[in-house]
Amino acid sequence: MENQKESPVTGREGSPIELELAASWTKHYRDNHPGQTISQFFGKEILEKILAQRDCLGIRFYYAYDKPKGGKPHLIIAGVMRDGNDQIHEEAPEAVAAPGAKPLMGGPAPKLYIIGEQSSPCPGSPGCPSNVLSGKKG
Repeated sequence: MENQKESPVTGREGSPIELELAASWTKHYRDNHPGQTISQFFGKEILEKILAQRDCLGIRFYYAYDKPKGGKPHLIIAGVMRDGNDQIHEEAPEAVAAPGAKPLMGGPAPKLYIIGEQSSPCPGSPGCPSNVLSGKKG
């Protein structure tokens, strides 16, 4: 019988959280980061595109800034495979072929994955909520 290595990613990661606890945790963040972005909204379309990629079991969120110093915060999202690796291009961006490209020298076509950004930060975007998670009353 072969020893099968258990996958680090199952697609079942994460769990529900009670609203009171979630509200408490988001308040701790707001208290420790006054005036900063407190949330990011991604639309259904980009999330579904990433989740629909072959072998994608979930989404990983990366914290990012758009400038080396004093930049605006962003979240970068990438699909994640069973082995725990992100679904990102394995070649440098300039080496990746355009969608529908033919394989070079008879080899396989490069894998092209969708990576997301352009979320809507709150505060600062239309549609930011007023609730216990945002710390604002409606």
